[in-house]
Amino acid sequence: MDANTVIAVAATVVALASLAVAAYEARASRRHNRQSVRPVLQLRSAFHVGGTAGLRLTNVGLGPAVITGSHLLLDGEPVTAGGIDEAGINSVRDGLEVRPKAVTFADGSVLATDLDVWVLSVEPYDPDAHEEFYDLLRRRLTVEIRYESFYGEKFVTPT
Repeated sequence: MDANTVIAVAATVVALASLAVAAYEARASRRHNRQSVRPVLQLRSAFHVGGTAGLRLTNVGLGPAVITGSHLLLDGEPVTAGGIDEAGINSVRDGLEVRPKAVTFADGSVLATDLDVWVLSVEPYDPDAHEEFYDLLRRRLTVEIRYESFYGEKFVTPT
């Protein structure tokens, strides 16, 4: 083996190692970019006597969420009118003695990174006057929201 062959082999090894490192870095960069714009939607119920009470939707992630679908269960049965769109929310709140305020979202809606809204709410909350509303949110209603990031990764809110 002469010097030219050794140099050619060494150069090939260095080039292959460089290619492997570049591919690894590109994959890590893509993974980081996806995580840096990942939405995380949370549904929480809160009952503050004298203040606002209800079901709150918050995007605590770092990117916007695109709603791809939603599902409501009332007493374990699917609400056939819809999800968290106007028809679905209205079918849930229409039967209540005290009609709560509502914010609705259609499929395809884009929820901003700093979103923080009351999906269903009453104000001012009085435990005696809003007992039926409390029971609805704590025991009877289940809400599931399916959404995705701009990269197309799919997520579901915990129920």
